[in-house]
Amino acid sequence: MIEIMTEMLSHAFIQRAVLVGSLVSLCAALLGVSLVLKRYSMIGDGLSHVGFGILTISTVLGVTSPLYIAIPGVAIFAIILLKIDNNSRVKSDSAIALISSSALAIGVAVTSVTTGMNTDVCNFMFGSILAMSKGDVILSVIVSIVVAILFFVYYRKLFVVTFDENFAKASGLKAKRYTNIIAVLTALIIVIGMRMMGVMLISSIIIFPALTSMRVFKTYKSVVISSAIISMITFWLRNLFILCL
Repeated sequence: MIEIMTEMLSHAFIQRAVLVGSLVSLCAALLGVSLVLKRYSMIGDGLSHVGFGILTISTVLGVTSPLYIAIPGVAIFAIILLKIDNNSRVKSDSAIALISSSALAIGVAVTSVTTGMNTDVCNFMFGSILAMSKGDVILSVIVSIVVAILFFVYYRKLFVVTFDENFAKASGLKAKRYTNIIAVLTALIIVIGMRMMGVMLISSIIIFPALTSMRVFKTYKSVVISSAIISMITFWLRNLFILCL
């Protein structure tokens, strides 16, 4: 078992996948706690579909680095979705479902009409270790580090906004600004994680570690730490299983 793992980890593409996957799993778990508590669990699924639409259209147009196009595009949609509250004419869950299904349909339609359902689309949908180029790895590492740093820098303020946004506004805290920070950080992690984990699985590393931790621990800090640990462990177990096949 150890010999197989050592041999597999000697390959550069496996090393890239493990590095990026570990960082993305960590950041996704940290943000997932806030998203679940704010009842925006499905925003990860919605943004991944938006990212799929943007990535496929960028690929069809011949963009060499579609991630650079997808990151700002998904960030804009994330901010729009988090600005929609339950008092709006269109409810937040309905808006996520509408944008999600529309983006997925557009991405599939554009690709099938132009280049057909080729390997690139499958890589976006289900993820691929081979899809991570050196440029993608460098961008993913930088983005993951920035997300982790910003999360810990604004930890207390994100904590207040997560539990009681009205109290945060009353206390003078610019709640909308920190809600936008959560949206942008989530968008960044969704986009860089899609290349390896795929549209169908990226939302699971946001939701399941947070929900599991909340069933065991009661404090916000304990849930965040536990969620990060569970996410990292499950990522490594998943890759260990794949390497042993």
